[in-house]
Amino acid sequence: MSTISPLIAIYGATGHTGRLVAAELLSRGHSIVLAGRNDQALRTFADELGSVQTHQAALDDRSSLRKLAENASVLIHCAGPFSQTGEPVATAAAEAGCHYVDHAVEVLHVKRVFDTLQKTAQRTGAVMIPGLSFYGGLGDLLAGAVAQGLTDLDRVTIAYAVSGWRMTTGAKDTATEMFAETERVSFVDGEIRTGYVEPRNVVFPFPPPLGPRTMIAPVPFPEVVTVPRHVSTRSVEAQLTADTFTEEQTFTSEHVDAGTRALSTFTIAVQAIAGHGNRAGRLVGRDLWRAGALASVEAALKLSEGHGTAGVHSPGELFPAAEFLRTLESHGAFETHLP
Repeated sequence: MSTISPLIAIYGATGHTGRLVAAELLSRGHSIVLAGRNDQALRTFADELGSVQTHQAALDDRSSLRKLAENASVLIHCAGPFSQTGEPVATAAAEAGCHYVDHAVEVLHVKRVFDTLQKTAQRTGAVMIPGLSFYGGLGDLLAGAVAQGLTDLDRVTIAYAVSGWRMTTGAKDTATEMFAETERVSFVDGEIRTGYVEPRNVVFPFPPPLGPRTMIAPVPFPEVVTVPRHVSTRSVEAQLTADTFTEEQTFTSEHVDAGTRALSTFTIAVQAIAGHGNRAGRLVGRDLWRAGALASVEAALKLSEGHGTAGVHSPGELFPAAEFLRTLESHGAFETHLP
């Protein structure tokens, strides 16, 4: 007896991340619908893939977004900047009872989903995971794996060392917005705070072969909202290597081909620090775009199988973090070095 796989919608399907997500889902035999704002681009991509379904929906067309969500089991949102695209798509999913995963890096969007859609998702049965991207999502999962079983931590630091990052247009727009914001979210002394935070340079002790690196700290990533939901700590901070933004191609490679965009290398490291000792772990890999895409695919497939309870969750709150990361490792996303 044959079975039909649940339909997974990809909003922003014609962008770089959307294409990676679509290709990965199809390679595993799952049914997808390509969604977004540009009908012709969707149809062209669908023809490339072999005539899969498409659904055109503008961000201000609430009825079309709602129809997309009503007809899908899971919606993966890949179209940033999420400060502009996040609210209408996430709301459509929550109201329709459609499970939802997004690639947001913007902490304000992630916090807004937790603050405004929790009750709606619980009522409709939607399981929602905002911020399951390379930045933010993988850091949250790694923090959960490193801190597993620990309580009363002084602080958790998530450090990203990235080289060869080639931003898409959407990523460039997102980064420009994020670093210009004066309203920053932080987690200090056991509470979420909102207000201006002065960036500083610090040194993070990456293990060999990287070694200590100068970092921008803090960077406005979602871990300050997501990590405290499942890790007992008094402070959370995300950091990024300062030289990531001094590499010429970072901001000037919006139109490179997919092969060139895949040349990034990365290490994500977490330190969990307490008065009685420290614990650390890291992820090491290539192609941050693919790593983020694989994470959202794994989450979407778990949601389509009935994993999780209704509501808004962080990745490490919903999934056993170490197990989830090792599953991604088995698909070639990175190498895990866990305690």
